[in-house]
Amino acid sequence: MAEFVKVAKKGDLKDGEGKVVEAGGKELALFRQNGQFFAFDNACLHAGGPLGEGALEDVFVTCPWHGWKYNIKNGQNDLDETLKLKTYKTKVHGEDVMIEV
Repeated sequence: MAEFVKVAKKGDLKDGEGKVVEAGGKELALFRQNGQFFAFDNACLHAGGPLGEGALEDVFVTCPWHGWKYNIKNGQNDLDETLKLKTYKTKVHGEDVMIEV
C-alpha cells in the first residue's frame, strides 16, 4: 500500500530549484515550480544522470550529464514521448513536503 513520506521542508527549495531526495528506498528528484512540488525518478533514461541536480527552465529539467530534457509534470522526454520517467504524487502538510511511494 502506498504511503506519503516526508522528504523535505517547503523552505528547502525556492521556485525553480531541485534536489535529490530519498523516499521508500528510492532516489528521486524533487523540484519546486510556481509553488508546486514535482517528484520523479532521479536517473535519466539515457545514461542515469542525476536529474535532481539538473537545471530547470519552465517545466523542463535538463540532465547535467548529456542534456536530455524531461517535463517535470508528467516525466516525458521532450524529443521522444515514448520515453517517460515514473512520476510520484506530492503534497504539502504544514511545512513538510511529502511524496507518495
